Amino acid sequence: MDLTMFNGIIVLLSHMIFIFISFWSMKAIRLEKWIRKGHIREARVLYFFLSIALGYTVSTFLLELVTTSRNISYLLFS
Repeated sequence: MDLTMFNGIIVLLSHMIFIFISFWSMKAIRLEKWIRKGHIREARVLYFFLSIALGYTVSTFLLELVTTSRNISYLLFS
């Protein structure tokens, strides 16, 4: 398997896992306080988009952290 394909699969899995974790963890937040009555469908879409944004952001941060730490280790130990 090509290294680029492997990297793409890792990034995709990381994004999907963290989106799922953020969707699961957002159940603890009571968003009903800020949603107007009768707008259930819009609230669900907002909930879905917020979980995607949060999961993508956390995943990107952790992937960049791993990449940066790997680059620093190459710099220090080469």
